Amino acid sequence: MTEFLEELRAALGAEHVLTGDDALRYGRDWMGHYIGHPLAVARPASTAGVAACVTLAARAGVAVVPIGGNTGLVGGTMTEGGLLVSLERMNRIREIRLDARLVIAEAGVVLQKIHEAAEDLGLYFPLWFGARGSAMLGGALSTNAGGSNVLRYGSTRGLCLGLEVVLADGRVLNLMSELHKDNSGYDLKQLFIGAEGTLGIITAAVMKLVPAPRAHATAVVAARALPQALALLNRMQEATGGRVEAFELMPADYARRLAEVRPDLGQPFAEIPGVTILIEAATTSEDEARPGPDGAVPLVTKLEEVLGAMLEEGLIGDAVIATSEASRRAIWARREAAAEICQGLAPYVDTDICLPVDRVDRFLTAAAARLDALDPGARTITVGHLGDGNLHFSVYPTREGLEQAVMETVEDLVAELGGSFSAEHGIGLSKLPSMRRRKDPVALDVMRAVKAALDPGGRMNPGKVIP
Repeated sequence: MTEFLEELRAALGAEHVLTGDDALRYGRDWMGHYIGHPLAVARPASTAGVAACVTLAARAGVAVVPIGGNTGLVGGTMTEGGLLVSLERMNRIREIRLDARLVIAEAGVVLQKIHEAAEDLGLYFPLWFGARGSAMLGGALSTNAGGSNVLRYGSTRGLCLGLEVVLADGRVLNLMSELHKDNSGYDLKQLFIGAEGTLGIITAAVMKLVPAPRAHATAVVAARALPQALALLNRMQEATGGRVEAFELMPADYARRLAEVRPDLGQPFAEIPGVTILIEAATTSEDEARPGPDGAVPLVTKLEEVLGAMLEEGLIGDAVIATSEASRRAIWARREAAAEICQGLAPYVDTDICLPVDRVDRFLTAAAARLDALDPGARTITVGHLGDGNLHFSVYPTREGLEQAVMETVEDLVAELGGSFSAEHGIGLSKLPSMRRRKDPVALDVMRAVKAALDPGGRMNPGKVIP
């Protein structure tokens, strides 16, 4: 491998080919669950540099694993002896097109940088989740990340117009379309979104922007039960013409753990309710955002009216509406502490599931019963994007050795209810057993055929996604 590493150094500069101790931090995921030992870490600064890395690796028969912000949860960047290609130096926003409402950015751009650049122009990049300060665009695309605003704007896939991808043989596939419609054959970019680098390395993308909201209406609500919570979502959607952006679920198990780990964030209600909902609507309409003579913002007034009616009907028990940007941020801080508060407990089983929205209640009720039968005393911590049916359902068994049985119990129930075992975190290594058990065999055959066609040597992030 000495010759290969020397060729890499010649292509990128010696300081951008890390080995030994310098490469160790890249081999460890941020949760500390996966610790690998890469042959080297290459840090190209351009698409041509990425292509050079992949071409040299192909010649040497070395596996190639792309890495961005390394905020993943499923071992997607784990490698033993492969070449990690870090996109961190490909961190330029190439262009923002104000009239077209799009941004052209490289894969190593941290999402928050796009948020800030868009905001400076009165626009908004609606891919929004807790790790936005470290997660990079390429990683979000490679896992088809969701986040809190999927309800209104869709996942990463729905926000992407075009891609630039380096293929397994080093060729650059230019799919950097700025078109909203193009029916000229297969939509090839969709192959690479969600593929976790197994088909090629995403180096840049064209992403949609939207007008920046002029006002938000945000509240935290104590619902009587999940069916009543969905009634709130539907009523608010009707009242605002579909302007609800986030509808987040924080059940009692989540609130209790939050109180344990982050008491400084406080609790919105004197007593922890069984179902806590964070609802947020936003408007770009000046009429809905301009305060009236009494200082009331019309969009906030609509939320107050909906909540008031539901209080009178006994469908919700209490509500706290944000009255300032500071109080809005305090509400969101409790939700975005999810990754932090779920750490430190073991053993654990972390699931990222999606269900039809009207079956989430059935899942939680049945899951509690089945887990109690399997392991009385097992703890759960649940948080999720209720508006799109995505739950992060973590189970903490009372003893080691039950993890597999817990996972299969959860997945059995999800399958019975027409759901998916993977919503937005990707497959990586940790969900390969689930793919093997749950994915349609014909679908797996098709995936293997696509993989073989684009990566016949099987060197692009090998051992991930496809069992």
